[in-house]
Amino acid sequence: MCGIAGRVGPRDPRLLRAMARILAHRGPDDEGFYEEGEVGLAARRLKIIDLVGGHQPLANEDESCWLVFNGEIYNFQDLGDRLESKGHRFRSKTDGETILHLYEEEGDDCLRHLEGMFAFALWDRPRRRLLLARDPLGIKPLYYRLDAGRLAFASELKALLLDPACPREVDLEALALYLTFLYIPSPATIFRGIRKLPPGHALVFEDGCATLKAYWDLSFSPSRLGDRRAAHAEVLAGLRESVKRHLISDVPLGVFLSSGMDSSTVVALMRGLGVGPIKTFTLDFEESSFSEAAGARVVAQAFGTEHHEFVVRPEVAELLPRLVWHLDEPLGDSSLIVTALVSELARREVTVALSGIGGDELFFGYPRYVGAKLARYYSMFPLALRRALGRLARRIPDSARSDNPPGRLRRFLEAGPLPEAERYLAWVSFLAPEALAELLAGHGPAVDPRTLHLAHFHRCPATEVSDALLYVDLKTYLPDDLLMLGDKMSMASSLELRVPFCDRRLVELLARLAPAVRAPGLQLKPLLREIMAPLLPPEVLRRPKRGFSVPLTQWFRGPLKTLALDLLGEERLRAGVLDPRAVGVLLRAHLEGPRSYFDQLFALVVFQLWQATYLDGWAARRRQVMAEVDRG
Repeated sequence: MCGIAGRVGPRDPRLLRAMARILAHRGPDDEGFYEEGEVGLAARRLKIIDLVGGHQPLANEDESCWLVFNGEIYNFQDLGDRLESKGHRFRSKTDGETILHLYEEEGDDCLRHLEGMFAFALWDRPRRRLLLARDPLGIKPLYYRLDAGRLAFASELKALLLDPACPREVDLEALALYLTFLYIPSPATIFRGIRKLPPGHALVFEDGCATLKAYWDLSFSPSRLGDRRAAHAEVLAGLRESVKRHLISDVPLGVFLSSGMDSSTVVALMRGLGVGPIKTFTLDFEESSFSEAAGARVVAQAFGTEHHEFVVRPEVAELLPRLVWHLDEPLGDSSLIVTALVSELARREVTVALSGIGGDELFFGYPRYVGAKLARYYSMFPLALRRALGRLARRIPDSARSDNPPGRLRRFLEAGPLPEAERYLAWVSFLAPEALAELLAGHGPAVDPRTLHLAHFHRCPATEVSDALLYVDLKTYLPDDLLMLGDKMSMASSLELRVPFCDRRLVELLARLAPAVRAPGLQLKPLLREIMAPLLPPEVLRRPKRGFSVPLTQWFRGPLKTLALDLLGEERLRAGVLDPRAVGVLLRAHLEGPRSYFDQLFALVVFQLWQATYLDGWAARRRQVMAEVDRG
C-alpha cells in the first residue's frame, strides 16, 4: 500500500518531494523518486508484500518503463509465473512489478488481467507516454490535474494543491452534488480543474494531450443463471476464493467486525480456510440502538477470534478537524468517524484489515432496495392518492434510533408520486432541489446535481430494478462514499483496508445470476443469508440490519452542539457560499422540532471545517510542508 504522486511537465524536484512528504501517512516505511527529463514519479510505501524488496518506483529489465503503484494485485503470483515462462526477469517479489512486465506483453490491455485494488502511473520512456489507471470498483483513489499540456497526479488531492500554480476555486456544481448526496461522485472534485479518475478507467497522457477511456464496465448476461442450488454453490465458492485472495500478506492482518452478516461472513470464511488466530476489532457506543458490540462478541466467540473492543466517547469536536484534513474533500457520511476510530484501534495490532464494505450492494442489503420493489406495486395506486399521502407524510417525525423506521416511511411516501429513477434518487438525496437552491442562494449551479446519477440509470444494460440499483450504486455511492472514506480513514492510521466483497470476479459472478436468485422477495440479503446459514451463528441471521452509523442526533443536541453553533453561525457563514438564513432555519428545526436533520448538519459542519483547512488555512499548511522538505 502506498501513496503515489508525479508530474509530466517542467522539472521541479522540490515540489515532487513535497508531494511525497504530504502523503507520508500512506507509506511510512519507504520513500522513492524517479526523475528524467520532463517526468517525475514519487512513492511512499507501506510494506505489505516483499518487505525487503519492492522499493518504488519500480522498473522493468531495461528500465524503459517505470511504475509507482498503490494497492494490491491478488493474482500476481499466477501472472508472474506466466510472465517468467515468457522470459521476463523479476527484480523483486512484490506484486507491483507484475504490472510492468504485463504492460510489456499486453500494452494497455494489461488492465484486463489485473485482479485487485490499485491506482498506478506507468511511464513508458521510449514513447514518452504516461498511463494512469484505477481499479474496476474504485477501491483506491487517484486525482489528476491537466493544465497547458502538463499533467500532475496523486493519491490524495492535497498533494496537487502544493503546486502554487494550482488554483483553489470551489466548483459550485461539485458542492451541489455534495450537499445533495453527502459525497462528490467521480469525475468531479470540490476544486475546479482537479478531477478524480473514475473507477475502471485509464488515462493516457502523450504529446501534451490526455485520453480518458473505460476498460471495464459491469454487464448483465442475457442468459442468467436461474438454478438456485447451482447459484448457491458458485457464490459460496466465489466468496471463499475472494477472501482467500485477500489474505495474501507478509504482515499481520485482522477484520473489522460488526454485528452484521458481511463482516461475520468474512470471519467465518477465514476460519474455514484455516486462518488463525484471527484478530477482530469492534467499536461500541453507549447509546444502545447504535451498539454493535454484543452481536460482534457472538461472532468472535463462535469462531474463537482474538477480539478487541473500543467504546466511542462523543469527543468528535476535537477529532473532526483531523479527519477532514485526511478526507481532502468534503464527505458528509458520519460513518467516517467509526472507520477512523476502528482503524486506529486495529493499527495497534495489525497492518492490514479486512472489511465487509460492498456486501450491501452485492447482496441486496439496503432497505431502500426493498422499498424500490414495493414502490413498483405502490405506483399502481392512483397518482392523486399518492400525492395526498406524500403531503400527509411530511408530518411524520423522526426516531433517534439508528434505523429510524418512521423517517424511512416518510421518505417512501413523499417520493411515491415520482418516476422510478427519480424516486430512488429522492431516497438517497439529503436536500431536495428547492432546499438546495435556498442553501446556495445566489451561488446555485446551472446543472441539476442528479444528472450524473440519472445518466447511470439510463446507461444500465438491465431493466430489472435490483440490477439497476446495483449498477447505479456501484458507479456512485460505493466508490465515492464508502470506499473513499474507507481508504482515507484507514490510511490516516497507515492501515491497509481490504474489501473482499468488492472483488471484480465476485461482482461479475453476482451479475450473472437471475434477479429471482440474487434478490428474491422482500427480505434483506436473502441470497447471502441462505448461503451462510450453515456457517454463521443463528443470532447473526436473525438480527435486523442496524447500519454502520453514529448517534449524531444526540450528539448535535449535546457534545457537538457548541461546534455546530459556532461553525454554522451567521458570522462564520457571511463570507462564504452558504446562505446564513437557510442554515439557521435548518439548525433550529433540528434542535427544536420533531424532525432530525443530523445528516445535513453534519455535512455542513464538515464543509465549514474543510473550508477552514483547505481555503483559509492552506497557505500555512503549504509553508510547513515545504519547510520540512528543505530541512530534509
